[in-house]
Amino acid sequence: MIDHAYLNRLRENIRNKNNSITSKRIKWIQRNRYYYRKLLKHLKFIIPEDSKVLHIRCSIGYILNELNPREGVGIDNTDKQIEEAKRRYPHLTFYDQSVENIQLDKKFDYILITSLGDIVDIKAVLDTIKKLCLPHTRIIFINYNYLWNPLVKLAESLGLRLPQNLHNWITEHDLSNFLTLSDYDTVYKRKAIMLPYNIPGISYIFNRFLARIPIIRHLSFINIRIARLYFPADQDFSVSVVIPCKNEAGNIEDATRRIPQLGSHTEIIFCDDKSTDGTPDKVKEMMQKYPDKDIKLFDGPGISKSENVWVGFDGASGDILMILDADLTVIPEELPYFYEAIATRKGEFINGSRLVYPMHDNAMKFLNIIGNKFFSLFFSYILETQIKDTLCGTKVLWKRDYEKIKQIRNKWGIHDRWGDYELIFGAAKYHLKHLDLPIHYYERTYGESKMRNLLKNGAVMLRMSFAALFKIKFHY
Repeated sequence: MIDHAYLNRLRENIRNKNNSITSKRIKWIQRNRYYYRKLLKHLKFIIPEDSKVLHIRCSIGYILNELNPREGVGIDNTDKQIEEAKRRYPHLTFYDQSVENIQLDKKFDYILITSLGDIVDIKAVLDTIKKLCLPHTRIIFINYNYLWNPLVKLAESLGLRLPQNLHNWITEHDLSNFLTLSDYDTVYKRKAIMLPYNIPGISYIFNRFLARIPIIRHLSFINIRIARLYFPADQDFSVSVVIPCKNEAGNIEDATRRIPQLGSHTEIIFCDDKSTDGTPDKVKEMMQKYPDKDIKLFDGPGISKSENVWVGFDGASGDILMILDADLTVIPEELPYFYEAIATRKGEFINGSRLVYPMHDNAMKFLNIIGNKFFSLFFSYILETQIKDTLCGTKVLWKRDYEKIKQIRNKWGIHDRWGDYELIFGAAKYHLKHLDLPIHYYERTYGESKMRNLLKNGAVMLRMSFAALFKIKFHY
């Protein structure tokens, strides 16, 4: 925090202004009930109940209370508003502190920063909250769209909005620069609330549909950004490589031999899904032949690849979970790239992409390529994150994040036979940092593909995609 006479004068002006409107704040919240209801829908989708939440620029604590945190802490450098917050919500904790020099000895799951226009030194705020972050902590910014500046001033002059006299307007580009300068990484950006006032029928159309249309959505009133602090790697992690297999006996030794040592320890888990070609016996043979490797054999339920993978994930002991398809069309030698990407925290959900490098011979049929490209475009729209290859079997994530995703499995309208969509949608719901990793794709040399009946599988994937469209993008 920079101590300078001019900056201190700005801070004092903001403090006096916010103190002066304390008595009016709850009346304005009630008067603008529609706007706050819409805003809270967005926030509740991002911040699960029972989380540890810090709200910076918490005002009288209304938003923090509505989020139903397990532990809620609010900070504002406005003594009258903090007094009012303590009176209204005694079960929460509030501090009258400078938001640019927070004095707390706690860690939070979510840090919500609102009223950016009332913050004198935004970089100081980003620097002071670093000590409050864990690798999974998400920082949520609520910021007004600069394009609305003339209309906001008009609304204030007409008495439709509580006068704020904001001293700065932060554009999305400005916020990106602040985050980069302070070692933060944007995970997700969302446009919200195209029409903040309730005009029956019209507001529904604007906020439910027009706010999702490319280009038009940039006119939305609110920008929501979710970021995380970049934590450099400071240790090695254990890895569980889960290999779902059904009738893949001819690939078992190749997989065992070629999987490299990853991190502090590598666990190889073969999940056999009721094979009839002796695959389990082959795995047991590898246990004897390669005693220096930690090889395990789990019995799958014989239902689908996804259920087989979940058996492996549930039994895995590693910090990091990797899926390697037993057909070895994704070569095991590239697994260190996945380990590096997640262990250095460049990403939290690493998705293999087969559509960058040239493919080996007939590794993927033409119709599969067309379908994959279609779903990649559809997913990129739904998730507002570029994803190039939705169906690559090799996906990597932290075990702790899988445990969260597990809680919302089978919520997407139909059973996912392959598991790719469950993981992608689950990672998006918890705002994990997605990263595509280009890999080489080879034609299988043993057995036959399990991806048959393209039209039927495509219909299943389409139904799941539309379910996700309404549960992720159109949920509010």
